[in-house]
Amino acid sequence: MQNVSNPFGNFKYDIPASVVVFLVALPLCLGIALASGAPLLSGIIAGIVGGIVIGSLSGSNLSVSGPAAGLTAIVIQAIHDLGAYQTFLLAVVIAGILQFILGLLRAGSIGHFFPSSVIKGMLSAIGLILILKQIPHALGYDKDYEGDEAFFQPDGENTFSEILSAVNYLSPGAIVVCLVTIGILILWDNPVLKKHKIFQYIPGPLVAVLTGIILNVIFQSSGTIFAIQPEHMVTLPISKNFDDFLSLFSAPDFSQIGNPKIYITAITLALVASLESLLSIEACDKLDEFKRITPLNRELRAQGIGNFVSGLIGGLPITAVIVRSSANINSGARTKLSTILHGLMLLTAVVFIPTVLNMIPLAALAGILLMTGYKLTKPSLYREMFRKGWEQFIPFIVTIIAILITNLLVGIFIGIVVGVFFVLKSNFYEAISIVKHGDNYLLRLNYSVSFLNKSILRQTFERIPEGSNLIIDGGGSQFIDADIIETIQDFILNAPSRNIQVELKKSFSSASEFFRKSN
Repeated sequence: MQNVSNPFGNFKYDIPASVVVFLVALPLCLGIALASGAPLLSGIIAGIVGGIVIGSLSGSNLSVSGPAAGLTAIVIQAIHDLGAYQTFLLAVVIAGILQFILGLLRAGSIGHFFPSSVIKGMLSAIGLILILKQIPHALGYDKDYEGDEAFFQPDGENTFSEILSAVNYLSPGAIVVCLVTIGILILWDNPVLKKHKIFQYIPGPLVAVLTGIILNVIFQSSGTIFAIQPEHMVTLPISKNFDDFLSLFSAPDFSQIGNPKIYITAITLALVASLESLLSIEACDKLDEFKRITPLNRELRAQGIGNFVSGLIGGLPITAVIVRSSANINSGARTKLSTILHGLMLLTAVVFIPTVLNMIPLAALAGILLMTGYKLTKPSLYREMFRKGWEQFIPFIVTIIAILITNLLVGIFIGIVVGVFFVLKSNFYEAISIVKHGDNYLLRLNYSVSFLNKSILRQTFERIPEGSNLIIDGGGSQFIDADIIETIQDFILNAPSRNIQVELKKSFSSASEFFRKSN
C-alpha cells in the first residue's frame, strides 16, 4: 500500500497542488502586507518562510502557513506604537521564541478541546467569507485588500455594503475573466476529463490564470472597454538587480531590546498566532481524506521557528492559514511537499518573474477563491450537521454567523461558548437516567457524574412519589463526585419519611466509601 505521507511517492498530487497554492497565496501575501502598513515584500517573505521553513518542520501534511489576515489589526497597531517597522520585527522574533517555548511546554494540547461542530462551522464560515469577499474582486472592484476576512473593512465598508458598492464600478473585462476562470475549473473537475492523464498533471487553476492573462492581453490590444486596468492586477515589487532586491529586506532593531512595549507585542502575537494556527490545524485534519492527526506541540515549535526566521529577515508574523490550506487540500495534495514547493515558487517568482506575475488579473484569482469557498461550504455539509441534532447544529450555525459578523477568533470564541453549553446540557441529562415500572424505579448513574449534575439529581429524587421502591445503580459510572454521593446520602436518610424503599446495587463500586457509610 502506498505511503500517503511520503513526499517522494506523491509527486503527481503535490506538484499540481503547489501551483494552485502559489497562485492563491501570492495576492493574499501582498494584500495582507498592504493592509498591515508594512513593506509589500514583507508579506511575500512571510509566505516563503511559511512554505519552506514551517512546511519542512511541521508535522502536518497539508497545512500551509503564511501571513494571516487575523493578525492585521495587531500588526497595524504594533507598528504605530513601536514607531518603526524594524522595531516591530524584533517583537516578531521574540514572539517566535515564545511560541517555541509553548511547544516545549506542550501547550498545543489545547487544540484537542475545540468542539468538532465549531471547527466545521469555522470551515463553512471561511467558505462563505471567501465567496462574499471575492464577489467585488470578481466584478473588478478592488478597494478592499485581497485576503481581508473581517466584517468591518479598512475602507469603511462592511462585507455586504462592499458588494453593493462594487455594483457601481463594474468592469466588463474582470467579469468575463472571472466567469471564464470558474468555467475552466468546473470543466477540469469533470470526471470524464479526469480520466485523461494530462488533466491530472496540469492544474486547472494554472490554465485558468494563463487564460485570464491571454484574454486581458487581447482586450488591451484591441482597445475595448474590456481591458483590465493595472490597479486590478497583481502588484509585485520589481527589482532592477540583485542588490536592489536585497535592499527590500529589513532587519530587526536589536537596540530596542529593552523596550517594554516590544514584549507586550510579542506576547500578544505569540498567543493569537498560536491559537489561530491550532484552529487551522484542527480544521485541516478534519478535511484530510486520510484522517491523519497533526502533533500540535510540534506544530507550535515549527511556527515559533518560522516566526523567528521571518522576523529576522523582514517578514510579517506567520500562522497556519485555513484559506491556503483548504486550497491545498481541494487541489489533491497528499504531503507537505506541496507546501514547501509553493514557498520555493514564491521565492523564484519574486526574484525572476515579477513582471509576468503582474499581468495576472485579480478577477482570475477571485474565480479560484470563489470555487475554494464553495467547496468549503457545500449545502451537503449543512444537511449533514442538521441530521446530527440540535446539539451539533446550533453551535455550527452560531459559529458561522459569529465569524461572518465579527472575525475569525471572536467568532470561534462565541462558537466554543455555545458548544460548551450544549456539552454541559447534554451531560446534565445523559449522566443520570431513570426507568419506571409500576411503583418500582431504577436510577442509573452513567459515565462520569460531577457536581454539575447535582441539580438534576435532586429534581429526579423529588419526582419519585411516596410509597415507591427505588434502586440506585452506579455500575456504569467511572467517576462519582463527592457532591453527588452526599446528595444520595441525604435522600436515603430522608426516604423513610416518604415511605420510599431504597436499594443500592453492589455494582456501585466507584463509591466504596459511600457504601461503607450508607449500609
